[in-house]
Amino acid sequence: MSFPLLTATAVLPAVGAIATAAVPAARRTAAKWLALLFSLATLALAALVLVRFEPGGARYQLTESHAWIADFGVRYELGVDGIGVALLALTALLIPFVILAGWHDADPLEDARPNRRWRPTQGFFALILMVEAMVILSFEATDVFLFYILFEAMLIPMYFLIGGFGDRAHAGGDEAAATQRSYAAVKFLLYNLVGGLIMLAAVIGLYVVAGSFSLSEIAAARADGTLSMATGTERWLFLGFFFAFAVKAPLWPLHTWLPNAMGEATAPVAVLITAVVDKVGTFAMLRFCLQLFPEASAWATPAILVLALISIIYGALLAVGQRDIKRLIAYASISHFGFIIMGIFAMTSQGQSGATLYMVNHGISTAALMLVAGFLISRRGSRLIADYGGVQKVAPVLAGTFLIGGLATLSLPGLSPFVSEFLVLVGTFSRYPVVGIIATLGIVLAALYVLVLYQRTMTGPVKDAVRTMPDLRVRELVVVTPLIALLLFLGVYPKPLTEIVNPAVEHTLSDVQKTDPKPEVEAAP
Repeated sequence: MSFPLLTATAVLPAVGAIATAAVPAARRTAAKWLALLFSLATLALAALVLVRFEPGGARYQLTESHAWIADFGVRYELGVDGIGVALLALTALLIPFVILAGWHDADPLEDARPNRRWRPTQGFFALILMVEAMVILSFEATDVFLFYILFEAMLIPMYFLIGGFGDRAHAGGDEAAATQRSYAAVKFLLYNLVGGLIMLAAVIGLYVVAGSFSLSEIAAARADGTLSMATGTERWLFLGFFFAFAVKAPLWPLHTWLPNAMGEATAPVAVLITAVVDKVGTFAMLRFCLQLFPEASAWATPAILVLALISIIYGALLAVGQRDIKRLIAYASISHFGFIIMGIFAMTSQGQSGATLYMVNHGISTAALMLVAGFLISRRGSRLIADYGGVQKVAPVLAGTFLIGGLATLSLPGLSPFVSEFLVLVGTFSRYPVVGIIATLGIVLAALYVLVLYQRTMTGPVKDAVRTMPDLRVRELVVVTPLIALLLFLGVYPKPLTEIVNPAVEHTLSDVQKTDPKPEVEAAP
C-alpha cells in the first residue's frame, strides 16, 4: 500500500495544532517555534505532492479511497487535479508567513494572574494550524459529503481567531472593541452557516438523485448514461451548492461579512481569511458546480456574470472611498473575487486558467500587502489612512514593500496578478465581449485606490506620530521578501503554474461541453 501522501499533508498540521495547544502556558516561545516547525514540515510535504503530480497524467492523482460511513455511501476519498494541487501548495506556502507575521499578535501585554491556565498564544497558533489542515483536506476531497464536513468545520477555528484574537485583542478595557470583534465573528459565522445549511439540503438531494457522494462514481454514471437528472432538479441542486460557495467566495450581495471580519481580525488572520479560506469557495465552483451540474452551470452563467461584474465595480468603488486601510484591502479583494468568478463562468480555457492563476496570485499579492499593512498599523496603532503621512522618509523599506504589494494588487505588468487578470479578461471577452469591456473599469479603479492609498500614507510631510517609526525588522523582512520574489518570478515566468493548471481546465470545460470560441477572421479579398 503506497504512502498516503495527501492524508499526511492534512494530518501533519492537525497534529501540530494539538501539540502546540498542549505546550505549557509559560512556554509561549516554544509554542510559536513548534507551530512554525509543523507549518514548514507541511510545506515540505506539499512540495513533494507537487513533485509527484504529473500535469499530463490522470485527472485525479495520488488518490486514496476508504470506506467511512458505509451505510450512507460516504467514503474517505481524496485526489488532486492541477487546480487542487496549486491551491494546496499556496496554502502550505502562506501559513509559515502567517505564523511569522503574527509572532507577537497573541502575546498578552500583561498578566496579573500568573497561574492563569488559559493559553492565548498557544491557542492562536493551534487554531491557525487547524484551519490549514481543514483547508488542505478540502482541496483534496473528492467525496461530496467529506468536502461538506470540512467546508463547515473550518468555520469554528476561524470564528475564534476573529472574535478572540482581533485587531485590538489586547485592549482589555475597551468594550467597544470587544463588541466589534464579536459582531464581526458572529456575522462571519452566521453568513457561512446559512450557506452551509442550504448546501446540506443540496448534498442530500444529490445523494437521493445519484445514489452516491463520490465524484468519480457520479461522473462515470453520467458518462455511461445510467444517471440523468431532470432539468429542474439539477438547477435547484446547483443553486444550493452555488449559494454556499458564493457566500464563502464572497460574491455580491453575499459579501458583507468580509470587510467586518478582515477589519477586526489581526493582519495575519485577515490573510488567512481572504488568501486561504475564501479560495475554497471559488475552487468548489470549479470542482463541484461545473462538474456535477453542467447544464445548470450554463443556464446560470448570464446571471452569475452580472453578479461578478457588480462585485468588480462595487468592490473597487467602495475601496476608493475607504478611510480604513484594512477595510480598503477587504473591498479590493471583493473586486478581485469578482474577476475570479467571471473567469470561471466565462467557460473558456483562458478564462478558467486565468481564474485559477488569479486564486494563487491574489493569495500571494494580498498576503504581501496586508501583512505589510499590519506591520505599519502595529507601529502607529491606527488603521485610519488620515493618521499617516510621510512614512517613506522614515521607513523607506516598509514603504517600498507596501508599494510593491499595492502595485501587484492593481495588476501591474511584470507582477504575477497581471497575467491572471489578462487571461480572465481575454477569456471573457472572447465569449462575452460586453462583460469583458465593462470589467476593465475595475482595473482603472484599482489603480485609483492603490495609488491614492500610497500617496496619503507614504508621501507628503512627515506627521509627528510617525516621525520615530522604525523600518522593517529582520523577522518582517523574512516574511515579505519571499512573497515579493514570488510576485516577480511568476509575473515574468508563469509557465510552471500554467503547465499544472491547463490540463485540469480542459477537463472542466469538457464537463460542461464547452470549447473556446473561434476568432472571427475576415476572408482575404
